[in-house]
Amino acid sequence: MSRLDGTFQRLKAARRKALVTYISAGDPSLRATVPAMHTLVSAGADIIELGLPFSDPEADGPSIQAAYERALGAGTNLSRVLEMVAEFRGGDRETPVVLMGYLNNIERMGFATFADRAHEAGVDGVLMVNLPPEEAADLKRELERFDISLIFLVAPTTTRGRAKLIAGQASGFIYYVTLKGVTGASHAVVDDVMRRIEPLRGLSDLPILVGFGIKSAQSASDFAIAADGVVVGSVLVDIMGAHAGSEEAIFPELAKCVGAMRVAMDANT
Repeated sequence: MSRLDGTFQRLKAARRKALVTYISAGDPSLRATVPAMHTLVSAGADIIELGLPFSDPEADGPSIQAAYERALGAGTNLSRVLEMVAEFRGGDRETPVVLMGYLNNIERMGFATFADRAHEAGVDGVLMVNLPPEEAADLKRELERFDISLIFLVAPTTTRGRAKLIAGQASGFIYYVTLKGVTGASHAVVDDVMRRIEPLRGLSDLPILVGFGIKSAQSASDFAIAADGVVVGSVLVDIMGAHAGSEEAIFPELAKCVGAMRVAMDANT
């Protein structure tokens, strides 16, 4: 059983919702990432989503774009991200790690080489924002050699037919985007998200997580009611950026933010 599957099974048995926390690898420095990952887990994160910095992001708002710029300026690349995951695994063998980013980085390394190295590092899932399911077969085949999940996005504008296609290709979980826009926006409505998620339940048995625009303990708690968990990113990335010159201050602020979300989500289940 994969770490992702095991995590969702444990959460379901405990009647808890998944809290997935996103940060960009290498932001604001290479040395900050692994301690931040451990801090997030200690504060209550169930899954770590680690961003692959890319120079031309298509779905990310200003906060994550700025994080990518800081990370690239610090010398972050795909090889170094995999080294970070391996270092994290030295102290945590249980928490799933999902890499989220753009296919360009992986294409340059080569799908087979990437899958080999991701497995060796301890990666559990991959979400490539600009990889449509129609073009995913080659990467999926390489990842399946190691039971690494290939995760896809479903948007408010996704038709039922296309959602069915995505559900048939996805593994690990389905990531439902709460709004029409980029990461960091904040105009999603819980009732609308709940209404749109319900038809997905008939297309897949995979957990459905929601993300984009979840910035507070209250919004995390509210959206967790509608899904199997939430993905929180921009608010954490903002903390990383705000303390780029004093990195020791990052970790207690991350813990405070994530801890509040964990408490609010658990109180609402």
